[in-house]
Amino acid sequence: MRKNMDRLSKVSLTTPLLYFIYLFVVWGLYRINFEYSDVLEELFIKPVIWLLPFLYIFHRENIKWSDLGITTKNLFPSVYLSLAIGVGFAFLGIIANLAKYGGVNFNANLGNDLFGISIIISLGTSVTEEFVFRGYILGAFVRKFKSTFIPIIGSTILWTIIHLPVSYFVWKMNPIQVVIFLFLTFLYGLGAAMLYIRTRNLASSILLHFLWEWPIILFR
Repeated sequence: MRKNMDRLSKVSLTTPLLYFIYLFVVWGLYRINFEYSDVLEELFIKPVIWLLPFLYIFHRENIKWSDLGITTKNLFPSVYLSLAIGVGFAFLGIIANLAKYGGVNFNANLGNDLFGISIIISLGTSVTEEFVFRGYILGAFVRKFKSTFIPIIGSTILWTIIHLPVSYFVWKMNPIQVVIFLFLTFLYGLGAAMLYIRTRNLASSILLHFLWEWPIILFR
């Protein structure tokens, strides 16, 4: 017990912040300069760019799987709480769809992908991004600070910033759409952070992210 407390007391935010800067620059430049299919980008390219550097961090900082929320503890509460919050996100998605298209148009942004493929892509995106932002970055904030306010706000701000390049340069949103999109993204970040801190189970934020993906798809 004493050894574990000593390990957590030495947590530094330098590596998580440098890791975030790496993601913002490298992933942002990639999205601006390259465009492949969603299947290739979200299921193969993103995991390589996002997770390969983390393997080094994982071993260097002696991180445990439980530190990342990879556990069976609180699994069932994680599922039903995520579903409950996800209903609210679904409602926001319908409102956004109505505002943009003047009616509910669920096929507006699915492109040529089959619905099942879209589900797989959303799940893959959810796993990668939640592993990094809630499991590692938020987890590092939580282990660094005694209160939960700073970890929730700090990690949510970083989560929102990482989505700025793609909203403007890739999806070509106008300034008003960018503000609305980032606002929705910030709201999700708050919800996911609070849910993760409450359950300490990464399954909660992964499922919530998966449910949140659809309002974002509908708004695009």
